[in-house]
Amino acid sequence: MDTRDQPLNLFDFHHPAVRHLAWLCTAPQLIAGPSVFRPAEHLPPGYDKMLRRWDQSLSSMPELLRMESPPKRLGYYFERLYEVLLTDLLGWKVLLKNLQIQSEGRTLGELDFVVHNIVDDRIEHHEIAIKYYLGVPNGDSDTKWFGPNAKDRLDLKRDLLLNHQSKRTDAPEAIATLATHGIAGPLPCRIFMPGYLFYPLGLSLAPPGDAPTDHLRGWWVYANDAQTMDTSNWIELRKPHWVGPWRQKQAPCPAETTKRLDSINELRVPRLFAQLERAETTGEWREIRRIFVVPQTWLSQDCPELAVG
Repeated sequence: MDTRDQPLNLFDFHHPAVRHLAWLCTAPQLIAGPSVFRPAEHLPPGYDKMLRRWDQSLSSMPELLRMESPPKRLGYYFERLYEVLLTDLLGWKVLLKNLQIQSEGRTLGELDFVVHNIVDDRIEHHEIAIKYYLGVPNGDSDTKWFGPNAKDRLDLKRDLLLNHQSKRTDAPEAIATLATHGIAGPLPCRIFMPGYLFYPLGLSLAPPGDAPTDHLRGWWVYANDAQTMDTSNWIELRKPHWVGPWRQKQAPCPAETTKRLDSINELRVPRLFAQLERAETTGEWREIRRIFVVPQTWLSQDCPELAVG
């Protein structure tokens, strides 16, 4: 049987970077369309064995996975994982990264990756993002999906990716820049945007109409509500561990979780938590769901009509 048909058990991987990379291999997307890139369709037979070998032997890992201090900025870490996925798992060649397109000293945009797709033997432009959006009911209007930073919205990001970023190599300036690297543009674009959609806890909310039905789901609550809940099995997930599921040997520390929850309103910073459950077979604690907890002031600056008083 083709190993690509066998779902990975992400909890089989002990090293966080390998577990995160395994998550990237099969993570559902947050947007749909013909330009969406699905790595699982291109992974070679036996790729899971390669992941397990890396997990068991640090010295066998690609250098980008061996770095002891992953960047705290999630986008940089995600970009690094994606490069390993392309080069070390798929065997494709990354020709250019973060290529700035400029005109008269002004930056017009940037190409995340320019890649040689060896399956179709063509050069492609890949735009990538990892995103987390919280659904907020808006009366009789359509639900809006906001990032933890409420200036970020799913509909705006989708439009940016599909109608602007994916078409950057059509611009004369981009064609000229690519030509300096011996690449003829424009290039076909592939988009990769996995992540989570978080639904308001206790409310029935329809998913966005343009989101794939298999998207990953979590829940979100305001801090005041979270403080009334049983959070004894929660832990805060800190970047870059927003990628992939969490596992740990020790039991969660309720006092630490309470401390982190209590600071949310004061600092006005949303925090992501994982609810853990003890696995009977191994005794370790594993993530079973994710919960975003946001301050009462969340949305008030950018979207006062949706804010809670």
